[in-house]
Amino acid sequence: MQEATQIKVRPAQAVSILRPYAQAKAAEQLRSVLPIVGYLFLFQWLVLRMPVLDVAVICMGLSAVILGLMFFMEGLRIGLMPFGETIGAVLPEKSSLGVILGFAFLLGVGVTLAEPAVGILKSAGINIKPEEAPLLYAMLTRYSGWLVLAVAVGVGAATVLGMLRFLGNWSLKTLIVPLVLLLTGMSLWGASVPNVAHAIGLAWDTGGVTTGPVTVPLVLALGIGVCRVMGKSDSGMAGFGIVTLASLLPIITVLGLAFSLHYGGADLRPVATTESSVVESFGSVVAAAALTAAQAILPLCGFLFVVLKLVLRERVAHGDEIALGVGFALFGMALFNLGLSLGLTPLGNQVGSTVPGAFSEIAAGAPPQPVGPLYDDPWGRGIAVLFAFFLGYGATLAEPALNALGIAVEEITVGALKKAFLIQAVALGVGLGIALGVVKIIFHVPVPYLLVPPYLALLVLSLVSTEEMVNIGWDSAGVTTGPITVPLVIAMGLGLGKSLPGVVEGFGVIAMASVCPILTVLLAGLWARRAAEGS
Repeated sequence: MQEATQIKVRPAQAVSILRPYAQAKAAEQLRSVLPIVGYLFLFQWLVLRMPVLDVAVICMGLSAVILGLMFFMEGLRIGLMPFGETIGAVLPEKSSLGVILGFAFLLGVGVTLAEPAVGILKSAGINIKPEEAPLLYAMLTRYSGWLVLAVAVGVGAATVLGMLRFLGNWSLKTLIVPLVLLLTGMSLWGASVPNVAHAIGLAWDTGGVTTGPVTVPLVLALGIGVCRVMGKSDSGMAGFGIVTLASLLPIITVLGLAFSLHYGGADLRPVATTESSVVESFGSVVAAAALTAAQAILPLCGFLFVVLKLVLRERVAHGDEIALGVGFALFGMALFNLGLSLGLTPLGNQVGSTVPGAFSEIAAGAPPQPVGPLYDDPWGRGIAVLFAFFLGYGATLAEPALNALGIAVEEITVGALKKAFLIQAVALGVGLGIALGVVKIIFHVPVPYLLVPPYLALLVLSLVSTEEMVNIGWDSAGVTTGPITVPLVIAMGLGLGKSLPGVVEGFGVIAMASVCPILTVLLAGLWARRAAEGS
């Protein structure tokens, strides 16, 4: 047998080989970031007639976001996904059902902590006035670790339920109905408790934070691997439904945390803050970004390695590639966190806080000066709502995951639901959802009034839709809440709420952006089925 020879590659040759690949990955991230950022800049310049403050810092932060996501996604592909795929294939052969479910729960917890968008929850408290919403403020500051843990436990429970659904071939409808009814009851109960009422929008928004680039592929790799080994399949739908469960169960756990803190006599005093210099602030932001990345990535990798090596006694193939991938993921997440602090969050906050200038007087600029109203009512409020609609519509069309979903759906439905039609239905739903979220803020509408009716309508639509369309429709909300959209929209909503008198908080926009696309997709599926039956 002829021994393989190693080919030496000079650094210049390596760069020339990797350059096209790196350029393609960078272009992919640019396509998802630039349209939405350009829209925000142009709207503030042309419609609101206000300059964007700290443009250089924001552009530096956005560059860090693009570069960070490029490294993070590549690190996820070559460093973490091989773990998930191998464990998903081997675990069912060597372990009992109890061990599988225990691993599924821990995996769900671990991947949630590694989600890039989870970091926005820890930084959102600065926009909440503790005297107006003490419980909400405490959940986002003093108890932010508990909040993230509650979200993670919800995803862990959703992963276990998803495994059981895969193995039992359960209908998603049988799980959705009781979960939605429970969420509706908890939300209406919370709305009757003034202190808890302010936390309802946050709880529902966490459902959109959980279904990002880490959770979905790793959990699906485990679920599909388990189904294949155990001979369970549902004709191409095995991968659907887990995103829905991972969106709904964290809402239950976060609402449960809010009730526990309220009735348990938690410490709701404001957290003391200290002033620091610009240099110290920037240094602390960089250090915090790196520490958050390490705390999210390293425990997850360590857990997966221990399971593979010590529990399953499997060899870790291509260890050098996996180590490189983990390094990429760490570097990428640290850069993304830095860009989140310097670019995405400040931009979203700034645009959100200036949008009310279209219909009311606000303080804007540096130093702050009275501005507005730029337009008479109701035109000014209409402009704000239209801004939100086109923001959601355009951001969704730029989401790469939506194109992949459209292709999968067209194949599963054998062409009955075309990719382009599905994409337009989802984008329209997200646009309507973000517009309704802005309506909630500028007209002071309680969140349950906007969330409960569409979810009850969804139960009816789900019962009359096919199982395929229920899986597709409910999962479509997950592709609309990517690592760019979630932080930007949450920051925009908080900035909008902060600048309007009488508004306590600006949560709930992501929640509306999640429910409306499910409605539009299910309606599109019913229309496509009726058209097919009539032809």
